[in-house]
Amino acid sequence: MKIICIGLNYIDHATELGLKIPEQPLFFLKPDSSVLQRNKPFFIPSFSQEIEYEVELLVRIGKLGKCIQEKFAHTYYDEIGLGIDFTARDLQRECMQNGLPWEKAKTFDNAAVISQFIKKEKFKDIHDISFSLHKNGKIVQQGNSGKMIFNIDKIISFVSQFMTLKIGDIIFTGTPVGVGKVTINDRLQGYVEDELFFDFKIK
Repeated sequence: MKIICIGLNYIDHATELGLKIPEQPLFFLKPDSSVLQRNKPFFIPSFSQEIEYEVELLVRIGKLGKCIQEKFAHTYYDEIGLGIDFTARDLQRECMQNGLPWEKAKTFDNAAVISQFIKKEKFKDIHDISFSLHKNGKIVQQGNSGKMIFNIDKIISFVSQFMTLKIGDIIFTGTPVGVGKVTINDRLQGYVEDELFFDFKIK
């Protein structure tokens, strides 16, 4: 299983980080050791003082594919989930300032929260799915798939030009504006529309 993460896929998020809006999908990978599921707690690692949450819609690949045409991309996934791309922002900032790769800021253990998945047919429009993240009972991020710079079909088509997509691969489709730091005892709850998809504590 590959975890493929799309970066800077919402204009407001790129703006809040002071980064250039990409002209084509930007992606990176997380290892399977990053997966955190079943509402298990997230433990803040000792190597970072600035772990930030990034809530994202997920899609799970359901069919083997390579060099997928965009018009057929919708046939390669049938499930939607919700996740968090945890980021060691201090490490990422340091790496970027020095022109270095920043995998260590994204790929650490439990840095990829993954919810359960539901069939995409439950949504009236894949390009109009609202989602949100609540921290300690307050909304901190709100997004909608319709505001993505690159929609799901475009993402699948683009990524598949570079690597074969396999059954079970998961794509994090990007985070909206509002990323922020987590601290011990925070409670994070993620919703797609009005349905709770995850609920866990920070330790």
